[in-house]
Amino acid sequence: MIHPTALVDPAARLGEGVEVGPFTIVHAGVELGDGSVVGSHCELGHPAAAGDVGPLRVGPGALIRSHTVMYAGSTFGPGLQTGHQVTIREGVEAAEDLRVGTLGVLTNDPHPPSDGFHAGVTIERYAVVATSSVVFPGVRIGEGSLVAAQTLVREDVPPEMIYSGNPGKVRAPAKRLLLTDRSGPAYPWRRHFHRGYPDDVVQGWIAEFTKTGS
Repeated sequence: MIHPTALVDPAARLGEGVEVGPFTIVHAGVELGDGSVVGSHCELGHPAAAGDVGPLRVGPGALIRSHTVMYAGSTFGPGLQTGHQVTIREGVEAAEDLRVGTLGVLTNDPHPPSDGFHAGVTIERYAVVATSSVVFPGVRIGEGSLVAAQTLVREDVPPEMIYSGNPGKVRAPAKRLLLTDRSGPAYPWRRHFHRGYPDDVVQGWIAEFTKTGS
């Protein structure tokens, strides 16, 4: 499951069924959960400028697409997905099912370049960060919120809201955004999008929205 051109440090910890693509580097201390798939030309556990910031921990079922760079010192819950060419600096704390769109950047240095205070990004459950967005240090992305494409996120994003623009602003509740066929609301996305998720998780979501009637 490890491509022969990949460089995986013996001190990395890979779970059952992990796949690592061509020319990818996995540094010492990286923890990859069961069933995770890492594409080509990725670098996981890139050393942090601040020195030892702890390991990079990625929960089970991750899909890390090509040319993603993830620094050491961050923790991600189950179901992480990145688009292509994503950069994630150290200090990020993310719950389950985070999706970061292609060319997305999660930063940690408020005054680059500096040797002073660094603050990672905190991303709550079911949040979506769309393509080409930049999230500033110390920002919290609320549960179920949508950060739209090409957004500059300089402040905390409230839960279940659409946040967009440069600089970004709260625009509306996420539930107001309709699917393209206008058959219903696009968010919460777990109401209608189930591809790739375990059956027990999907059944829990179905029960949740059947109970609430939303």
